[in-house]
Amino acid sequence: MTPADLASPGTPPAARVAEVYAAIAAADRPEVWITLRAEAEVQAEVDEVLARAAIAREPLPLAGLLFAVKDNIDVAGLPTTAACPGFAYPAEEDATAVARLRAAGAVVLGKTNLDQFATGLVGTRSPYGAVRSARRPDRISGGSSSGSAVAVALGLVDFALGTDTAGSGRVPAALQGLVGVKGTVGLVPTTGVVPACRSLDCVTAFARDLHTAESVLRVMAGPDGRDALAALPHASAPLAAPADPVIAVPRAADLTALAPLWRSAFDAHLGRLRDAGVTLVEIDISPFLEAAALLYNGAFVAERYAAVGAAIDAAPAGLDPVVAGIVTAAGQLPAHRYAADLVRLAELKLAGERAFAGADAMLLPTTTHHPTLAEVAAEPIAVNSRLGTFTNFANLFGYPAYAVPIDAGAPDENVGVQVLARPFADAVARDVAALLLRVESRALSSRERSNGHLRAPEAATSPLPRDVVSREDVGERRMAGHHVRSDLAAGVHLLVVGAHLSGLPLHDRMRRHGALFAGDVRTAPGYTLVALGDPLNRPGMIRTPYSDSSVLGELWRVPETALSALLLEAAAPLGLGRVTLSDGREVVGYLCEATAATGKPVVADGDWRAHVGGAVRA
Repeated sequence: MTPADLASPGTPPAARVAEVYAAIAAADRPEVWITLRAEAEVQAEVDEVLARAAIAREPLPLAGLLFAVKDNIDVAGLPTTAACPGFAYPAEEDATAVARLRAAGAVVLGKTNLDQFATGLVGTRSPYGAVRSARRPDRISGGSSSGSAVAVALGLVDFALGTDTAGSGRVPAALQGLVGVKGTVGLVPTTGVVPACRSLDCVTAFARDLHTAESVLRVMAGPDGRDALAALPHASAPLAAPADPVIAVPRAADLTALAPLWRSAFDAHLGRLRDAGVTLVEIDISPFLEAAALLYNGAFVAERYAAVGAAIDAAPAGLDPVVAGIVTAAGQLPAHRYAADLVRLAELKLAGERAFAGADAMLLPTTTHHPTLAEVAAEPIAVNSRLGTFTNFANLFGYPAYAVPIDAGAPDENVGVQVLARPFADAVARDVAALLLRVESRALSSRERSNGHLRAPEAATSPLPRDVVSREDVGERRMAGHHVRSDLAAGVHLLVVGAHLSGLPLHDRMRRHGALFAGDVRTAPGYTLVALGDPLNRPGMIRTPYSDSSVLGELWRVPETALSALLLEAAAPLGLGRVTLSDGREVVGYLCEATAATGKPVVADGDWRAHVGGAVRA
């Protein structure tokens, strides 16, 4: 058995613990872990979770999954070191993110290595050892979430938690061939996380497929009432990407930092997207690149001193000299420079939004190249800075980002891209990432059929991500006192029965407003659909309380602010009102004034799609 075999969905969860610990021993990568829980303790928790899942009224969405936690995130009963032995303290309670994952049925395997105090993108700045790449041990893992990424890449856990300030949840994903997801800044509370730059820090997830990573992010998301910087639900947040999203991509002139392999892989990926009919528009990303440089070359790095400067000034045992130098220097920055950089960042945000206007998401390389351990040892600052070229700005802008693997075009190489979206448009980034992976998978499958010796990267041959564009987990639930959200943003259910149905003339309005399909439904008895016969060829649904007739429709979730826009778009005699569904739920739906329906023909079986000729669902 190889470590990757542990990813097999056929292994019963209760039997996996012994296999995982055997694989950890076989992998012989002690630098991945800082603290590993005892096998018997993990087995007992898995057994307890499976017993709980068997009797739970609501399913535990992550029941039996094993995960690793970056060691700057608290796990009750385990020490938190931030990769600095002299800083270590015993965690008395789980970080909010960890508590929510455990409530959802996931089980912590252990704590992983990192660039000390989450300061670095290389994975080498730790007294516990430089974390080597899973495939190429002469190369770096990427950081600062180094151990978490390699634990997933080796197949030792189902997913792992990292953090991201400058790209630490994305650069290791790219270098290890994984999916790495980072929500809008503040989407996941950082309660119980050792801060790096407090206003920019994000808890992230690594997995071998998009569905797992996105499921983990869903469980962690939402305010906890303790993190003062947590983001509140946003009423205008889109719940899905448009059916045909417009994706902004950089100009050739903006890609000079890329190594030749990464440049050719990125260009080839763009070519596959164009061949698949995806709309790409070139934009000037120089405002984003300048903002990226501000993170370390400007005064924002002073936040690192505010976070851990006192600890570093105390010269704890095991202090990394590179990290100490960065943080100590940050403490010397004057306040007026920080104030000036805040103004410059605001100007760059405005310029960036102008460049981004008209696009739904942005597609960039995740990083520039995959350095060797020797290269980092020779130039620790310069190499680290180059790795953050395309990631450093994201948290300054508040953007969510999904890092996914693409075909490197060469054996034993990993190359990745990242999808970024506007703050709170996490669902858009998710859906576009799913689109990219589908295009990559089809291209790889086609080449494998014609060239049998070509092997795709492991992450690309993982089970395909589920179609997150059209999937919705209906309802919300509370487990062990921790709120588990049904999606990454709030929304209102809206019933459509006519021209807004998928594939019909007004459906583009639903997609434009970021609506998410929730299922085919039928109303309760007492509703009748009539053909209005107006120039727009619309039906009208009227209440007929004493009839047995009902109406077939689609249930969508729309952002709260979109509901008012859709109401304003509705032409008389249509409006919005409360409608009862066949399962007893009351939702908002399009209703018609009864007087306008007088004498109009009734639509058979309340099925407008069949009435107009069976239009194909979009």
